Amino acid sequence: MSLNACAALVERADPARFRSTMASPVPARRILFPLYAFNVEVARAPWVTEEPMIAEMRLQWWRDALEEIATGGTVRKHEVVDALAAVLDAEGARLLDGLIAARRWDIYKDPFEDASHFDDYINATSGHLMWTASRLLGAADEHVVREFAYASGVANLFLAIPDLEERGRKPLVDGSIEAVTTLSQRAKTKLDAACRARASVSPAAAVTLTSGYLARPVLHQARIKPDRVARGALGLPPLRESLRFAHVALRGWWR
Repeated sequence: MSLNACAALVERADPARFRSTMASPVPARRILFPLYAFNVEVARAPWVTEEPMIAEMRLQWWRDALEEIATGGTVRKHEVVDALAAVLDAEGARLLDGLIAARRWDIYKDPFEDASHFDDYINATSGHLMWTASRLLGAADEHVVREFAYASGVANLFLAIPDLEERGRKPLVDGSIEAVTTLSQRAKTKLDAACRARASVSPAAAVTLTSGYLARPVLHQARIKPDRVARGALGLPPLRESLRFAHVALRGWWR
């Protein structure tokens, strides 16, 4: 039942990852749904309260749960933790702890310190999750997976920028048109490099990368018309998004 609860949570909160997981083999779903449900819980923890201390406590609760999983001791009862403990190893717990630490930035309204801080955030929140999932599913080159995850993470951040700014956050180091163009081009370069090295990601691990099916069109839009980022005008209409997903799911994540 905890796996079903994880799937339901991902379906409500993360439609792209739910769609890609449902297109994956059943054994992969047993790994992906707990990971993605964990990610949902952690990603929303900083936003459910205006009190930073309470948000910090919520994130610490998940860090403590990961330590219990990593050490192999008694694990607290929670439907997501139950399912996660069944599939996660100590290395994965360590990486996901880094993801939680990066999410502390979401609690406060301070801007990123510099481009390196921004990259660390994307690499932790998107890269740690995608690499952990890929590693648990099959053989893959970590650098290739992380290059793809960076591109997908930037694309997802672009999509979220209007909401983040409305909440008083500063999601980019530099929000100018020129800087957005440069960042989208940099992310696209990483995406292209990962796609060229697709042979280093096994089919079993590659199902994780299918969740980034919107990265290429979103980065293309942001690069060609960067003003669309602030206007919340990125993405595809529902029918075109469905067709895009079908194309990627059938022909490969590198398309």
